[in-house]
Amino acid sequence: MNTNPISEIRNRQLEHVPVLLTEAVDLLNPKAGGVYVDGTLGAGGHAAEILKRSAPDGVLIGIDQDAEAIQRCTTALAGYGNRVIIRQENFRNIERVLLETNHPAVDGVLLDLGVSWFHLKTPERGFSFMLDGPLDMRMDRNSHGPTAADMVNTLSRQELAKIFYEYGEERRAGAIARAIEKARTRGAIASTAQLAGIVASVFPPYPPRRIHPATQTFQALRIAVNDEIEALRTGLHQILAHVKPHGRIAVITFHSLEDRIVKQAFAAAARACVCPPKMPTCSCGKKSELTVLTRRPVTAGPEEVERNPAARSAKLRAAEKL
Repeated sequence: MNTNPISEIRNRQLEHVPVLLTEAVDLLNPKAGGVYVDGTLGAGGHAAEILKRSAPDGVLIGIDQDAEAIQRCTTALAGYGNRVIIRQENFRNIERVLLETNHPAVDGVLLDLGVSWFHLKTPERGFSFMLDGPLDMRMDRNSHGPTAADMVNTLSRQELAKIFYEYGEERRAGAIARAIEKARTRGAIASTAQLAGIVASVFPPYPPRRIHPATQTFQALRIAVNDEIEALRTGLHQILAHVKPHGRIAVITFHSLEDRIVKQAFAAAARACVCPPKMPTCSCGKKSELTVLTRRPVTAGPEEVERNPAARSAKLRAAEKL
């Protein structure tokens, strides 16, 4: 049967494809009777795979701060009945969710820190420079925190440059911040297309870039708006306290700063004695809490990247609780 390649491309664009699905769930190693947490439900792809592998009685606690993700997954996972517990919450508050659901200790936790394809393809959410919309970028639109528009219109040039450099690893951070400062003297910066144009003006029109010049700036703003770095640090600390012995933690990151935080958190928890090297005997009493399962991060192969370009920057790390 002949297929229409244009239709196939459009269908793929409307579908959120979970990144490193097999690799992440393999490392999580779900089993029947276990209790697992997907702290970033998104479209429910990882959650569904965990439920399949933990059949017939494994329980999945799904968390997401986005109300639309909660609605999608409530429908998509309804067939699993009472094996699924879904809560709208940020995974930085995973401890609260576990205590409220009467599961203070779980067998595994998965975090996928990437932005959802649904976010990028919904203009009114303000995540994408490819579709014009209001500069929002809040994962939880009911939150009272600042939007991206609030930040670009009120933060100082120095504060903006710091955000772009630290969270976006943008080498032209200072120039972009100056361009924003100049542009907002003519009026508020309100839309994604407006901001993308300001950022692009800082870059020469040639040679062609592999990625859009606004990519790193938009990423940095999203991380800042949602306080994603502090959420990751807080969430990892709580997760370590609530995973059972031999339980596993798997984290997929898309940013070198996030990957570094996960790597360092796992390494610190895996370390035993932290006494100074010159101490003749250990006096700190620290014991290893984890075994790191991934000496190097797992990355997507060429076939997955070809099928799903979002997987290009994904890094997966995992550890097992002792």
